Amino acid sequence: MEGVPPDRPAPASVVVVGAGLAGAAAVAALRAEGFAGRLTVLGAEGLPPYDRPPLSKELFARTEPVWLADDLGLTLPADDVRLAAPATGLAATPDGVVVRTADGEVAADAAVLATGARAVLPAGWDGVRTLHTAADAAALRGVLTPGVRLVVVGAGWIGAEVAGVAAARGVDVTVIEAGPAPLAAALGPVVGALTAGWYAAAGVRLVTGTPVAAAGPDGVTLADGEHVPADVVLAAVGARPASAWLAGALPLAPDGSVEVGPDHLVPHLPRVAVVGDLARRRSRRHGWVPGGHWDGALRGPTVAARALLGLPTDSPEHDVAPYVFSDQFGHDLGLLGQPGPDDDVVLRGDPAGPFGVAWLRPGTDEVTALLAVDRPRDVSAARRLFAGPALPRADRALLAADAPLKEAVRRP
Repeated sequence: MEGVPPDRPAPASVVVVGAGLAGAAAVAALRAEGFAGRLTVLGAEGLPPYDRPPLSKELFARTEPVWLADDLGLTLPADDVRLAAPATGLAATPDGVVVRTADGEVAADAAVLATGARAVLPAGWDGVRTLHTAADAAALRGVLTPGVRLVVVGAGWIGAEVAGVAAARGVDVTVIEAGPAPLAAALGPVVGALTAGWYAAAGVRLVTGTPVAAAGPDGVTLADGEHVPADVVLAAVGARPASAWLAGALPLAPDGSVEVGPDHLVPHLPRVAVVGDLARRRSRRHGWVPGGHWDGALRGPTVAARALLGLPTDSPEHDVAPYVFSDQFGHDLGLLGQPGPDDDVVLRGDPAGPFGVAWLRPGTDEVTALLAVDRPRDVSAARRLFAGPALPRADRALLAADAPLKEAVRRP
């Protein structure tokens, strides 16, 4: 069993650093698992917990944040809630933690770190916008009116979602992607290319395989010298864990994340748990799993709370599978699992309509990931398949023949 060693008393006080989805879920999980001690919450944006996916998926449909208290019933049943007190430092020992803020220090027996991520903005891109917070969304919504020229740098999840809703709003949209295809970093170039036709069908110009050399509020200059004028430029080139405040306190991975075990605890610091986008978690089923997964931010904190309280965390249900969902150009995408760059790719169905993709470890029958496009039943089936102790196994011929997942894939 992982978690607090049996000879160590459960914490009497916990500080949760971060008031987004992962932070709110951690507070709820601690109370649900029986923690009755003192609970402190430190937020950074000055807002109650809200949901981030609608910021891009429903940029124009929702003009106010989707509050998690209304949407998921996630309130903050804590003794001390400070929504505008960003953490500036951490001192951690095997016996407790001290979190520094601009207003002073917060000492506790244990901590859950859930400070999320920040949008990447390359150096020198002055005047270029990003989309990660409710304030970002409000500012972007205010300038994207019909006829405005928008250049989106990056055709990943966020870039594709914004391009689709902006084009539907009458915005003149150009998307610049340095990789060979949209979503190439997430799905690989072969599968990502299957979405390229959606851009033209929506009236969006898509440029791939060409990096941006310079960007500013009036447009971008491509590596081949072309200047693409714009009224608004959005950098959608990824996000990185918001971990600068942890420098020198915890070991950070090259991407800025904190590596944790399957129980979300920091090795050698059983009083510190890390959840959400800040964590790089070791999964028994998938290997190292980076942050950026909404489902993990919602469900992972339960595992962390149980570990801090000394409760079992070794059930397969506690190994949350990576899950990404996206709405792009009228298509619904659901990705379960974690495809590897060298995995074998099996296409299921005709990409001209609803289709799916399976990734398998090279030369084996182990399924590492499943993608469903406009196939909600496949998303539900894939979730069940990735709930066992190990990767599911599949009959490649049945997968390629587009047989139902329950027939082609078996859970271990």
